[in-house]
Amino acid sequence: MDIKDLGEFGLIDRLTKDIKPKNASTLYGVGDDCAVMHYPDKEVLVTSDMLMEGIHFDLVYTPLEQLGYKAAMVNISDIFAMNGTPQQIIVSIAIDKRMTVEDVEAIYRGMRKACTKWNVDIVGGDTTTSLTGLAISVTCIGCADKNDIVYRHGANETDLICVTGDLGSAYMGLQILEREKTVYYQQIDEYNNKVKAAQKAGDETELKKLRAQRRQVEDFEPDFAGKEYLIDRQLKPEARGDVIEALRQRGIHPTAMMDISDGLSSELHHICSQSHCGCRIYEKEIPIDYQTASTCEEFNMNLTTAALNGGEDYELLFTVPIGDHERLADLEGIHQIGYITKESLGMYLVTRDDNEFELQAQGWNPLKG
Repeated sequence: MDIKDLGEFGLIDRLTKDIKPKNASTLYGVGDDCAVMHYPDKEVLVTSDMLMEGIHFDLVYTPLEQLGYKAAMVNISDIFAMNGTPQQIIVSIAIDKRMTVEDVEAIYRGMRKACTKWNVDIVGGDTTTSLTGLAISVTCIGCADKNDIVYRHGANETDLICVTGDLGSAYMGLQILEREKTVYYQQIDEYNNKVKAAQKAGDETELKKLRAQRRQVEDFEPDFAGKEYLIDRQLKPEARGDVIEALRQRGIHPTAMMDISDGLSSELHHICSQSHCGCRIYEKEIPIDYQTASTCEEFNMNLTTAALNGGEDYELLFTVPIGDHERLADLEGIHQIGYITKESLGMYLVTRDDNEFELQAQGWNPLKG
């Protein structure tokens, strides 16, 4: 269905007709000029991310439902990274002429799945037309007790440095997607060149044969065999609210924390610079999945570089007092990779052969031309 047949308000009604607030803090959601929220005894956390087609995602290989899921989840992740609880999101979408009502519904379907997972309400937003491709902006609102909020600037000397999950997998998933896109376009180019050559030669037999092959070329099947985990990590990241809950149950309060969106090295620089400290992390302790390692070998890429600088893992990086070592030891999926030092000692990676290399903030930069 064409969006113009519904109009802006008809589209909004269709997208939001079944949305019902779940959180007590949501007094009024979609349906008025503003949403109304009430946080009488909590601090309010607000974060926002914008995803632009061609910069943050490629619709050649990104399903719209997964795009919506990711757009919501990366904002939810930011609230968890402050040790907060996500409560509401506001969604704004700029759509171009390619998009149908069903396309926008797919984006919202993904967002609602992400919100349902963490009991988050969609309380408003905006839709408009774009002349330069699809754009999605999501603002997430959460809350936390004042004393529970964890900032980036709280790390102290001798604190342990911890990460969740594994690193580098989302980045390698992106490499696979980009490779398969290149293969697809190469096949299209080869097919078009054959058509042009047959037309120039006036070879009707060859043209008939090529027309029969057209559907096969267009229905290109990418080779993701054995790489499904990496593809999911790139297209459908998960916020680590489960880890936040596990830490709370153990009575462990991080001194500094953030999620890993731009790469471990960049995020460590943020924590160390804002906490006025240094660090040592150990290459052998950085958690890396087997599929990530094998794919790095396949692409002839350095495994540690992918883990340090790849980004988009949306795992948690946090520091805790050294006294929490034993309470952390048996928590599944949490890895102690190093410790905080004096600022004068700098930020270094200790390699497997005990050499030290200064950490460089080389994560992904969306503003880089």
